Amino acid sequence: MASSASDAHDARPSRGRPRDPRIDEAIRRATLEVLAERGYSGLTLEDVASRAGTNTPALRRRWRSRQHLIVSALLDQLGAQPTPDTGCTRCDLIEGIGSLSPSFGEKMGRSVLPALVADLAHDPELEKEFFDRLFHPRRTSSEAALRRGIERGDIRPDVDIPLILDMLAAPVYYRMLFGHLPVTPTLAAEVVAVVMDGIAISTEAGAERADHAHS
Repeated sequence: MASSASDAHDARPSRGRPRDPRIDEAIRRATLEVLAERGYSGLTLEDVASRAGTNTPALRRRWRSRQHLIVSALLDQLGAQPTPDTGCTRCDLIEGIGSLSPSFGEKMGRSVLPALVADLAHDPELEKEFFDRLFHPRRTSSEAALRRGIERGDIRPDVDIPLILDMLAAPVYYRMLFGHLPVTPTLAAEVVAVVMDGIAISTEAGAERADHAHS
C-alpha cells in the first residue's frame, strides 16, 4: 500500500529504537487534516506534531521539509496506482481519474495544488520526489488501462497515449487550480465519456478485432 512505499522512501538511517509506523500514519493523517482546515500556507510542523501526538524533531527525522511531508501525505491519500483492471476500460479510467476529486476536494485542491506546484518550480529535489512518487506512478497506472483497452479492442491502436492521458486528467487539475467551475462527483465519468467517444472503436469493429487477436 501507499503507506509502505512512503515508509520505505522516508526512512533514514538512525540510531536507537526503530521507527513506529503508527506514528508515521498519525503524522500523515494529521497533515491532511491541517491541510483541509488551514490550507497549504497555514500548515506548520508544530501544528501537525501536536495533532499527531508527537513532536517536531520526530517529523524532521522523517521528512526533509514541510513540503516533503505534504507530498508524502498526499501520496498516502491518493495512492500511486489508482486505476484498476476490471476488464472494463471506461470503468477503469473513471475510477482512476475520479480518485483525484474526493481525495483533494475543491477546498483542499484550491488551497494546496497551486502552492505546491509553485514550490516544485523552485525546488528540484521536491519536484523529483513529487514526480517519481506521485505523478508518474499514477500516470503509468492510467496508461496501463489505455493499453489494455487497445489490446482488448476498445480503443484505436493509433491513439497518442500521452495526449490522451493529459486530456483525461486536465479538467480535474484545471478546475482545482482556477476554481472557475466545480469538481463535481460526475466530472470523471463525463470526461472519460467525451474522450472515449473520440478514441473508441465501434462495438462491432472492437469485437472483430478482439476475435482476430485471439485466433
